[in-house]
Amino acid sequence: MTKAIWNGAVIAASQTTQQVDGYTYFPPDAVDRAYLRDSTKHTVCGWKGTASYYDVVVDGQVNRDAAWYYPTTKDAARHLAGWIGFWRGVEIVR
Repeated sequence: MTKAIWNGAVIAASQTTQQVDGYTYFPPDAVDRAYLRDSTKHTVCGWKGTASYYDVVVDGQVNRDAAWYYPTTKDAARHLAGWIGFWRGVEIVR
């Protein structure tokens, strides 16, 4: 089981993840949405598309833009649509 942990909370846990560009992506249903808050940040990847971000919030502590996903992807990244990646101190444990 792979987990995404921040500030002592398990944000995501799944037997099925994807490794892309050095990041671990979790399926949408494996992520506890109670810890996510919509962010206004967006970035563009040349082969994946436009990413939208979430702040990760645990016990009042905010990790800004620490999670992202591609709501709509380019064809080459279709397998990642909706999957959620983490960074900025969110620990991935296998």
